[in-house]
Amino acid sequence: MKNIVTINPFEVPKGKEAEALVVWEKFAEYFRKQPGYVSTNLHRALGADAKFHLVSISEWQSAEEFMTALQSSELQKIAESMPKDILTYPGLYEIIRN
Repeated sequence: MKNIVTINPFEVPKGKEAEALVVWEKFAEYFRKQPGYVSTNLHRALGADAKFHLVSISEWQSAEEFMTALQSSELQKIAESMPKDILTYPGLYEIIRN
């Protein structure tokens, strides 16, 4: 069975990148310890006009393991620490072409 991918673009207001990176590190630290986690990479847009300044792409062994990781109170506390003006749009994906 193929791994699944989470893609999470971040809409980061100008001047808020440092705050977004702090929160991303908290999320990444949490997810790295979860069963089924494979890897994470954070990407930064090169263009100043990009809607999504940061994009996090993670790989998991299964959608079920990722969904289980989302259920913890520890993760909810991390989510509550995110500044309200930094917006994210997470989604689960499967690779269909290489």
